[in-house]
Amino acid sequence: MNTREVTLKIYEAAIHIAGLERKGKTMPYTSANGYMFSQLNKAGEIGIRLSKADTLEFDAKYGAKPFISYGATMREYVLIPKALLADEEALGNYLKKGFNYVNSLTPK
Repeated sequence: MNTREVTLKIYEAAIHIAGLERKGKTMPYTSANGYMFSQLNKAGEIGIRLSKADTLEFDAKYGAKPFISYGATMREYVLIPKALLADEEALGNYLKKGFNYVNSLTPK
């Protein structure tokens, strides 16, 4: 199994723990309220869209690095570090934070 496949299994488990629905066949992602709030890119990296407050908290804990998908830096997304991939429950909690954030925005 390659790295992307391993990360996909972790991502899917965290989505399940958070009680969310995975979308996308080739580019797995989650969305709500008309906004995407997480995705797995071609490189096998997970990015989650967070509020400014949650990004600051994430940065203090893990160091918030930009998430790049298909050559574009995704605004408001943080790159999930390998250390966090080992904790599906914590990853699920960040997915919930992303879900709550996009649901606080004006619907698209």
